[in-house]
Amino acid sequence: MAETNASGKTQTQLDSEHFSPYRADGKLYGFVCVVTGATQPVGRAIVAELAAHGAACIYACSHLPSEPYAELASTINAAYPNTKVIGYPYKITSEEDTLALIDDVLNAWGRLDVWTSSTGLLGPPSINQTGPRDLMSVFETNAMPAFFALKYAPAAMQKTAPKGSYPNAAPKDAPYGSIIVVTSVAGTYGGCWSPAFTMASHAALGVVRSGVLVLKGTGVRINAITAGQIDVGLDLSGSGMKEMQAGQFPPASLQAAETQKRTIGLERAGRPEEVGRAVGFLASGFSSYITGSEIRVDGGAGVMNPLTVPV
Repeated sequence: MAETNASGKTQTQLDSEHFSPYRADGKLYGFVCVVTGATQPVGRAIVAELAAHGAACIYACSHLPSEPYAELASTINAAYPNTKVIGYPYKITSEEDTLALIDDVLNAWGRLDVWTSSTGLLGPPSINQTGPRDLMSVFETNAMPAFFALKYAPAAMQKTAPKGSYPNAAPKDAPYGSIIVVTSVAGTYGGCWSPAFTMASHAALGVVRSGVLVLKGTGVRINAITAGQIDVGLDLSGSGMKEMQAGQFPPASLQAAETQKRTIGLERAGRPEEVGRAVGFLASGFSSYITGSEIRVDGGAGVMNPLTVPV
């Protein structure tokens, strides 16, 4: 009986015009979304991408109350005035804060459709410099938010709702949700960046892979984006550490244009908006039969050279 019910829910979702990716008003029209790390370059690009495709509301989250939420909201609203961007500071590694955020979303909008966990902490450059607290901190920052999203967001995503009275409103007539974990190619192989970062990135992918069975029959999907070298404006040229020469930390020379041309299939670093576009795909009905998967956004570097810079 459980299999029949799950299949029926899925068919209702696929048949609903409100989840069609071919809608003229946007493939994410009416969706209510959460984006963590939203004031960082990749997070900002994700917020812009979701707004561009008709999202009704995006909670732009980060862990500091001093983050430039107002500037982000004004920039996005100038381009997409019907999408409400709400700056929301909260501690991403806090279970209580995550539950409070979900309560706020449901109380204000009655639905939740997309949760993007975009967080990252590199950690110490070498194993000798990494202590237990360092390791726990990197694990908490890179994997814990994804774990909380998997544990708590699906119940909210399964709630249906009538059409609201706000701009870009649409009814939600079937359980639907997409959890997207933005992590690093360090989660797919070793030798990338620092030991703690590699371990924690693998843990983030573990959340995605374990989530398939957890979400079975709910109408909610979970996927990962593993990003390679993305140009977020971070300059490594002053990081002349001996650990880099020892092979435990990628050298700054990997940022050089000639090195990118040699080691990356597309011969350049990626841009934040290119990560955002992959998120838009996984958030929408275009990826309706994709769950538990990893989309590698690295310009082909991972199949050419196992050493890359995930920033």
